[in-house]
Amino acid sequence: HVQLVESGGGSVQAGGSLKLSCLYDGYTIHRKCMAWFRQAAGKEREGVAGISPGTGITYYAESAKDRFTISQDDAWQMLYLQMNDLKPGDTAMYYCAATGLTCFTWDDPLSHPGDFNSWGQGTQVTVS
Repeated sequence: HVQLVESGGGSVQAGGSLKLSCLYDGYTIHRKCMAWFRQAAGKEREGVAGISPGTGITYYAESAKDRFTISQDDAWQMLYLQMNDLKPGDTAMYYCAATGLTCFTWDDPLSHPGDFNSWGQGTQVTVS
């Protein structure tokens, strides 16, 4: 059984920053690749940033490069997303996700949300 719990969302003005956190509770075998996805109202879910926990290799959507940073703690229990220079277009529900497949299964794991089988409940980010 895997449980993911996000926190850290909120309302900020454009140009501000937020740091999202995700607590992972489960076996290592189920978190070979982890990522942050987001879904804005009326839009499809999209990948934001991903990380291979074992290698530390990271993946970013074009919209997140140079503004967002994904990281993890040494115990692999916490996943973070530091978001800087936030824009109104970043407004969305943000989800933490994990899969037992390695990130190297795909060229871009962020394009395959359907292959992530563990999801948190989401945390809302609103930028005005």
